[in-house]
Amino acid sequence: MTDMAGGFGGLSIRTRLTLWYASALLVVLVLASAASYGLFRRSVLQDVDTSLLLVARTLRDQGATREATRPPGPEAEIEGLFGDLFDEFFQLLDPQGAPGFRSRRLLGRTLPLSPEAQANAVRGRETFETVALASRERVRLLTLPVQRAGRLVQLVQVGISLERAEQTLGRYLQALLALVPLGLVLAVAGGSAIARAALRPVGDISLAARRITAEDLGERVAVRGTGDELDHLAETLNGMLARLEAAFGQVRRFAADAAHELRTPLTALRGGMEVALHADRSPEEYRRVLRSSLEEVERLIQLAEDLLVMSRSEAGGDQLRDRVDLEAVLLEVFDLAARLGQAKEVSVRVEASEPAIVDGDAVAIRRAYRNLVENAIKYTPTGGKVELSLGREGDIACLAVADTGPGIAAADAERIFRPFVRLDDARARETGGAGLGLGIARAIVQAHGGTIALRSTPGAGSLFTIRLPLARPPSAGS
Repeated sequence: MTDMAGGFGGLSIRTRLTLWYASALLVVLVLASAASYGLFRRSVLQDVDTSLLLVARTLRDQGATREATRPPGPEAEIEGLFGDLFDEFFQLLDPQGAPGFRSRRLLGRTLPLSPEAQANAVRGRETFETVALASRERVRLLTLPVQRAGRLVQLVQVGISLERAEQTLGRYLQALLALVPLGLVLAVAGGSAIARAALRPVGDISLAARRITAEDLGERVAVRGTGDELDHLAETLNGMLARLEAAFGQVRRFAADAAHELRTPLTALRGGMEVALHADRSPEEYRRVLRSSLEEVERLIQLAEDLLVMSRSEAGGDQLRDRVDLEAVLLEVFDLAARLGQAKEVSVRVEASEPAIVDGDAVAIRRAYRNLVENAIKYTPTGGKVELSLGREGDIACLAVADTGPGIAAADAERIFRPFVRLDDARARETGGAGLGLGIARAIVQAHGGTIALRSTPGAGSLFTIRLPLARPPSAGS
């Protein structure tokens, strides 16, 4: 089978299916023909043996063992019983095997008596044999013992030429040899038609897939509604196309938003330089332009770093997998948050904390949590409060930050995690945000196998929760 599969390797699927179907059917036809011929041959021989046994028993029962000279004679009696259908020949032998009366159909020939037949006759059993006469004619021969008072008194041998039976078997074999190639030809034609019909939907799917390009991902492969494997393939391709369409759309939006974000500082840089070069300026004015330009450059650097962090986090590459103490992360972020809150007159405190160890990159996790805390402080009004907490939910560690800010509408709960999305664009400009903080946080958390959840009520504040799987305890051998 392996060699056959290798031989079909350079052919089309339709041709391979046709050849496999034809090969399998050829094997089936050959085996079925061989079995059919064997059964037919056995049936023919059984009919011959039944005929021989009927004649032999008739000879025995009709008194064929009496003196052959008594009219009308055993052969005449048998011919009278069977008429023109009688074509067997027979002979009578004494217990020692010496031949006696023979039918004239033997034409003076003597039927052989084998030692096996003679031994079976002594035990009272008949024997069927296929023998060849001196003329090389094949004969089916029955040797039937005749017993009286439990003693063997005579043997009746009845034979028939196998010429007719062999001719019948030969014609049947010729018919089979003609039907097998014909069946194979029909199988190839039928298999090709079946394969063509079965693979036609695959061709349609292929044509539809070739028509779909990166610029036109909205087209879908038609689903026939049969529920078979090809429908499953079409549904899988449509699902993949939907994901690709969403991914391409996200990339386009990301590229457009990034270009927009880069254009603003670059435009500011260009405008400041053009103004400075338009006329001679004092050293103080040049320094002011340089300071402004430096701020824009730093903003560009920060934006580039944020984009790089997000790209790496979404790709999930090169993430360190050390054991990270989330309590230490909480305290480090709290120190920074306390200073930011003090400058904005926002109360920052740790509400609760319990030990929690996770596997991951401590720097990345700290940045994700810091982004959430900075976002909470940024949008919490003066006099408000921000609360940090660390807890557990089964085998999940929960880092949370709650604020008393304006809250987020349910319609915006998912949108705020997209890159460059700012619900309060004017205020974000004042604070220098590019709308990447929450997106970076979610990308980092997802790269660590966790999730970020938001629960918010407009006008009553928001609660962001990072959930990360706890690290497994080290094994005793490690």
